Amino acid sequence: MDRENSQQIGKKINRLNDKGKVLVADDDPAILRLITMILEKEGYEVVGARDGKEAYKALQDNANITAAVFDVVMPHIAGPELVRFMKTEKRFMSIPVMMMTAEQDPKLSRDSFSAGAVVFLPKPFTTAQLQTMLRMLIGKAKTENQNRER
Repeated sequence: MDRENSQQIGKKINRLNDKGKVLVADDDPAILRLITMILEKEGYEVVGARDGKEAYKALQDNANITAAVFDVVMPHIAGPELVRFMKTEKRFMSIPVMMMTAEQDPKLSRDSFSAGAVVFLPKPFTTAQLQTMLRMLIGKAKTENQNRER
């Protein structure tokens, strides 16, 4: 690898680190890949999890999570339970969370918001809808970070 290529890779890595880190948890591999692809294209580092237990472990193992995207219904630990846990831990309290589900029960969105989610996206969704919701979520994350720095 020549010097120019290594400098470009270094700049890319720095750009990823500057944007922030998003935890994404969904037991549907296609949804996980789609969200990861969109976030990485926007310059975010993504920590992926295939169920609630992996997401819980990822929260413990990764410092500086900027935002989180959880499926409502996942094996081991459901999305709202993860959000409730996050609201009990000082280091996770201010991380904004987006919840998603294919379930049609309105109670799930109410439960998600009462647990502390700030954005809710029903499945199926278009890429444009997902991008809009992710921008709202990341905007909320930036606001939270600015408030913490004051």
